[in-house]
Amino acid sequence: MSLIPPFSAGTAQAKVKKAQDLWNTKDPQNVAKAYTEDSIWRNRSTFLKGHDEITSFLTTKWDREQNYRLRKELFAFQDHKIAVQFWYEYQDKEDGMKWKRCYGLEDWTFAEDGRMRKRMMSGNDIEIGEEERWFKEGVDVEEVDIGEEHW
Repeated sequence: MSLIPPFSAGTAQAKVKKAQDLWNTKDPQNVAKAYTEDSIWRNRSTFLKGHDEITSFLTTKWDREQNYRLRKELFAFQDHKIAVQFWYEYQDKEDGMKWKRCYGLEDWTFAEDGRMRKRMMSGNDIEIGEEERWFKEGVDVEEVDIGEEHW
């Protein structure tokens, strides 16, 4: 199955899950390859451009966000664009290793070759207790039942 635009429901869904799996590797250099060399990002209040800035940002992110686990779900798509809802959990190295969950949305625009040329992300973190965690070690993120109150 080709994952280049224009997207169908099937290819958009596959693209989202491929991105989820890639980000769960926590490999900044490899993740950056999924973006065009001049890709532009907004990640919360941080604005980035290009592979070097993306790689640096992700290296810092995953140094701070220990035990990171992510799930992405297709929200909407059209031609060269995909919108995604996501949740991830991590232990915050800069906040006493407290568990946190980020709830967010992303707006993706793709180049003709299927690499992302624009990523706009909005997210909010909440502190959670061990008993509130969804993505515990050994749990498949796809098998977690995320209730409507969290969508």
